[in-house]
Amino acid sequence: MEFEGKTVREAIETGLKQLGAKEEDVTVTVLDEGKKKLFGSHPARVEITANVKLTDGERAVKFLEGLFPLLGSDAAPSLKEEGEKIVIELNAESAKGIIGRRGEVIDAVQVLAGAVANTGRKEYKRVVVDCGNYREEREETLRRVAQKLAAKAVRLGKRVRLEPMNPYERRIIHSALVDNEEVTTKSEGKEPARYVVITPKNLRPNDRRGGRDRDRDRDRRGYGDKRGGRDRDRRGYGDKPYPKRELPAEATPETSGTSFNRSGTPGYKKGGFTGFFGTYLGKADEELRETEPTAAPEEPAPENEE
Repeated sequence: MEFEGKTVREAIETGLKQLGAKEEDVTVTVLDEGKKKLFGSHPARVEITANVKLTDGERAVKFLEGLFPLLGSDAAPSLKEEGEKIVIELNAESAKGIIGRRGEVIDAVQVLAGAVANTGRKEYKRVVVDCGNYREEREETLRRVAQKLAAKAVRLGKRVRLEPMNPYERRIIHSALVDNEEVTTKSEGKEPARYVVITPKNLRPNDRRGGRDRDRDRDRRGYGDKRGGRDRDRRGYGDKPYPKRELPAEATPETSGTSFNRSGTPGYKKGGFTGFFGTYLGKADEELRETEPTAAPEEPAPENEE
């Protein structure tokens, strides 16, 4: 509707008063700013149009309508349901290109649509973007996999870890096993690699922390093959034989079994040496001086030797 006034501001206020609307809820188009002449003047004219307030789902659809041309896609979004949750259906010639590998593309589109739909809301509303009945088929697959892996966990008595999933798919796994009395489920890890772990009630005592956790702790302490083996090889122990200590040669002087004297004095006999460097068993220094440090007194040969 068009409204007039002496100035543009006066024309806008006149129009808002008649429409009973706020300025942020309307669109104002200035048609004529008005002009004062020497003799008389003509008023300013504006056109005021009330803004159409979009719902959360309609706002998300409008966003996707501008997004897909930028992605080079011919997908056409349409609002299918808006109640407890918002469901947006994508129609495209090639559903495979919209869904992507393991739903990566459609999941990303769903995150963006959810952010737009929940802008300004105090309570989050769930947004689902579907294409070619992909969501329903995916949910059925996840539920079937959850039951199968739960049976495996109970049979083996071990924890079973699923591949990383987004929050929507993890919620499906939890809901599929919530009534199963033999297992419990828990999400672990950090986004975007957060995953679900299925733990059986008959979990074996040696598997309380899980195989991966035990292996990681063992490697951190140096007991595993990754770090421990490498460190042992670096020190020379690993698979190499432990170095053997060489026994003293027969010509070693009798003053000590570990003497560094290489003189090679003959006459060494097993158990025949009595002298040591320093004091031994209370011997005085004077007694040691009487003994030659490089050789021990010879003992008579046994009777059975020639």
